[in-house]
Amino acid sequence: MTIAGAPHAEDDRREEGGVRTALTGLTTRGRSFLAAGVAAAVCSYVLGQPDLLRVGLLLAVLPLVCATVLYRTRYRVAGSRRLSPARVPAGSEARVHLRMDNVSRLPTGLLMLQDRVPYVLGPRPRFVLDRVEPGGRREVSYRVRSDLRGRYPLGPLQLRLTDPFGMCELTRSFSTFDTLTVIPRVEPLPPVRLSGEAKGYGDGRHRSLALAGEDDVIPRGYRYGDDLRRVHWRSTARYGELMVRREEQPQRARCTVLLDTRGLAFRGAGPDSAFEWAVSGAASVLVHMLERGFSVRLLTDTGSSVPGEGADGFAGASQESADAAGLMMDTLAVIDHSDGAGLSRAYDVLRGGNEGLLVAFFGDLDEQQAAIAARMRQRSGGAVALVLDSDAWVREPTDVPGAGNRTEERLRMLREAGWTAVGVPRGISLDEVWRQADRERTNLGPVGAAGFDAVGASGLRAVGLGAVGASGPGEGQG
Repeated sequence: MTIAGAPHAEDDRREEGGVRTALTGLTTRGRSFLAAGVAAAVCSYVLGQPDLLRVGLLLAVLPLVCATVLYRTRYRVAGSRRLSPARVPAGSEARVHLRMDNVSRLPTGLLMLQDRVPYVLGPRPRFVLDRVEPGGRREVSYRVRSDLRGRYPLGPLQLRLTDPFGMCELTRSFSTFDTLTVIPRVEPLPPVRLSGEAKGYGDGRHRSLALAGEDDVIPRGYRYGDDLRRVHWRSTARYGELMVRREEQPQRARCTVLLDTRGLAFRGAGPDSAFEWAVSGAASVLVHMLERGFSVRLLTDTGSSVPGEGADGFAGASQESADAAGLMMDTLAVIDHSDGAGLSRAYDVLRGGNEGLLVAFFGDLDEQQAAIAARMRQRSGGAVALVLDSDAWVREPTDVPGAGNRTEERLRMLREAGWTAVGVPRGISLDEVWRQADRERTNLGPVGAAGFDAVGASGLRAVGLGAVGASGPGEGQG
């Protein structure tokens, strides 16, 4: 951003209203001087005192001169803003760095710098910059913090010019702004091993393709652009044409995270509401699975998947995991309640193919929606359902007659369909729920074995924690 001439380019088109603009910039002191001067001039005429007229003229002219000089002042100032970082989890702080450069040959006067920020990020920052020499630079910074996820605009940057007497104050604005993205909180998941969610990773009957790019025993015909080092000379001699060895491409394990966003399924609002817990949980699972090397996608009750890598909507196979995670975090930062009343659209998407591991975050489920959710289990290698009773999140459990019975009934329906279903009470952490789901799978025996697989002496196998700030990707030995 650069202020050339007047601090804003649009001000050049307002020369015709220069006097009006200058007068609107008068401060309380300037208006008082002007009023006192006019009053003194009137009194001198009525009383016949010429000396009082001189005093009145001096009082009235001083603020007008200051306003005119300030309005005609031409500063060439360049400003910039830098966010560190530009994407932060809810509840964390980001620092905003502002820099002002005087690119003119004249020094500036006293400058008051102000940046516009949304109310949720904190008070509006204001800075006073002393005289900036020609070619000089001033840098200031401030911190912003939000407990609510979302995308918040920062700017435009405003510059206030004042005269030495404080008679006039004019505000000029830069034209650009930046955006701070507040993403959901991401919790590290406990070290449990998930396997059998899809073909390509895992052990036993779920492993169908080689993971190291082994050569297929059946060669294929040579195509333009194939590496000549892969020519299979024995087959070439046999068939009389160039044949190349076919290299298998490993198929990555898949994981679909289903987030229920129905407005009817959640009650309450704010950072401690059930819906925000579900959004944060979905973000944690997505990041965890990406760091484990899964191809993941985020699916909502509306049937839309994010990000859309090809027709199946999965991400991670041809994209960098960090880019895919950033895209999904940006989506979750602004996701809101949907107007839908059912899960049928999500079911239509899920029944179209093998989804691998399915992790679902459900709100309140009536009998019909619980039946639809139960049928989602048929096309997945493993299924984990975390069911939130929103009534229990906004009231005390004793204030909701029969709420616990309804929740247990929905969990029973899901478990009978093969889900590893766990109820989520108010105030519990995702870490505890994840461990409880593993214990639930253990109690279910063979029915839930497709969703979780515990190995090692302690019954758990350590993996890389998929959360912001946790250890990097990889898999440790439990």
